[in-house]
Amino acid sequence: DVLLMQALMKAVPDNAALLVVGDIDQLPSVGPGQVLADVIASGAVPVVRLTEVFRQAAQSRIITSAHKINQGSIPDLSKPEGDSDFYFVQADDPETAVPRIVDLVKTRIPQRFGLDPMRDIQVLCPMNRGGVGVRSLNIELQAALNPAGDRKVERFGWTFAPGDKVMQIENDYDRDVYNGDIGYIDDVDPDAGEITVSFDGRAITYGFGELDTLVLAYAATIHKSQGSEYPAVVIPVMTQHYTMLQRNLLYTGVTRGKRLVVLVGQKKAVAIAVKNVSGRRRWSKLKEWLDGNSIMTRDG
Repeated sequence: DVLLMQALMKAVPDNAALLVVGDIDQLPSVGPGQVLADVIASGAVPVVRLTEVFRQAAQSRIITSAHKINQGSIPDLSKPEGDSDFYFVQADDPETAVPRIVDLVKTRIPQRFGLDPMRDIQVLCPMNRGGVGVRSLNIELQAALNPAGDRKVERFGWTFAPGDKVMQIENDYDRDVYNGDIGYIDDVDPDAGEITVSFDGRAITYGFGELDTLVLAYAATIHKSQGSEYPAVVIPVMTQHYTMLQRNLLYTGVTRGKRLVVLVGQKKAVAIAVKNVSGRRRWSKLKEWLDGNSIMTRDG
């Protein structure tokens, strides 16, 4: 965002060169601004666009589907002949979608592709709320993949138990754990009032009163996934998420999958998302300041 870019520019020496690599077609920053898009649009700096899909990459339906979405075309949602890395599973309502998503994560994908349902498969949702939102799916997936035994704790609206997949939702510099980091609960100690979470092999201890910084992570929002990749992603795309169905959201979600992407929902919802670019515009004035068409005085 603007403040982070300002800090970066201040830290770069005057005699240094800065090379920025990014994708302006994904979701913009959570914070204010759209720095990379504005810099490119201004024409003030040299820009190279990588647009060619090489032959090996063209064999991936993930890549070809992502390019179609980005160009405003509906990807091929028909059933592929033979194995593929991109699938569409029809579900006309949340009541149908939820059990299909659970079955995909728990059984179908692990059996067919040999992927671990906890560590390799990530469900990515447009929204937190609703029947196919993050909260609802986390509860369903937890029950299917890691039903809680006696050693559990209920805090801040979640039930945490050994084996659960969790996400840190705030930066914690003391623990060296950051917003978006995913870990797995090793132990719940009711006597000590603590749980232990493993983040990339590092054991981090939380008091029960600190669990507001953790949420279940069987499902997460597409926004939270930005910057991450997963072997497989499952994405519900339903008209119930109408307000969030946007091209850059779907494009970002699809490009999170390295080996497999499965869309679950309605073809109509996919079409709505592909055609909707209304959420792309942000008014920052950075482009105008960079190309010299706007002069800001001390008095505004």
